[in-house]
Amino acid sequence: MRVFIASSALVAIRSHAAAAAPQECCGLLLGEGARITAALPAANVHPTPTTHFEIDPATLIAAHRAARGGGPQRLGCYHSHPAGPAAPSATDQAQAARDGGVWAIIGADGVIGWWRDAPQGFCVLSPREIAR
Repeated sequence: MRVFIASSALVAIRSHAAAAAPQECCGLLLGEGARITAALPAANVHPTPTTHFEIDPATLIAAHRAARGGGPQRLGCYHSHPAGPAAPSATDQAQAARDGGVWAIIGADGVIGWWRDAPQGFCVLSPREIAR
């Protein structure tokens, strides 16, 4: 399935990553169906934020409440690897929900890698599966 991402969401992800460095940034990807319309920044509440991320539960709960009220749905999440590649780390793989969500990971070089958190593990989304 092709995923469409708004350019404003890409700008938000890149801006958040730059502002958070050298710590990992994190947030939610919001939209409807296969259309990501917004990237919602969240506080990284992990005790070691330079190498790990944990989305602030308050942001996650607020996003779910907003979706129940007719707002955009949580389609996935994003985070940065300020000292690494735009690919899921061993920790990302171990802690993933396997819920089919989209993950955007921005690497140290500014490239964003796109992944599907599939039941069998992460599957890369090819450039032709991502539309802007």
